[in-house]
Amino acid sequence: MSDSPSSLRVSLRAARANLAPGLALQVFAGALVAAYFVHAPARAALDTLAAYRERVGLPFALVSTALFGGLLPTLVLRLMPASPGQRQDGWQVAALTLFWAYKGWEVSFFYGVLAHFVGESRDFATIATKTFIDQCVYSPFFTVPCAWCFYRWVENHFAFAPVLAELRRPGWFSGLLPLQIAGWGVWVPAVAIIFQLPTSLQLPLQNLVCCFYTLLVACLTRPVAIK
Repeated sequence: MSDSPSSLRVSLRAARANLAPGLALQVFAGALVAAYFVHAPARAALDTLAAYRERVGLPFALVSTALFGGLLPTLVLRLMPASPGQRQDGWQVAALTLFWAYKGWEVSFFYGVLAHFVGESRDFATIATKTFIDQCVYSPFFTVPCAWCFYRWVENHFAFAPVLAELRRPGWFSGLLPLQIAGWGVWVPAVAIIFQLPTSLQLPLQNLVCCFYTLLVACLTRPVAIK
């Protein structure tokens, strides 16, 4: 069972390990948003993408998020060293791909709700409110617990008993701490950048960040030996 000190050590270790790639990701996302507002060809290309997304509708959200959240991270993980018990089989890959396809609909819907009720302005108050709701309500109370449970279920080869056993243990939620802290390190600056874009372009940029985040989820939901 993970206790709080062990979970905190895992969280800090994950944060340190992912600091450089996380910063590179934020710089890339920031540069992409800046290019949208100051570089006409970049804006035209992104507007074309936004128009395509609007024309295609829901299938765009499902397929693109399944690709960036499910298939691409799986291919990356297959190139990394893993013990036989950690190697994902075809059913696990399919389950994770379907999970992220669903998340594409969920995130698209969530961003639309935020745009409707909070607004689409790029002023500080609007961006801060959206970021707070996303990272202090939606993430810790829904996204992270659901992702943790689903990934643990998949890693246990679709057996419910081990996951339920973990949920019954006192302090089981401390196991979410590494995932949440690592997630905040990626998503707090990322969503503040994402919400600068028009709503129709927020999901595509979210998917780029999602690819990196999914690798974190896959690593942090596997059993880890604490030293």
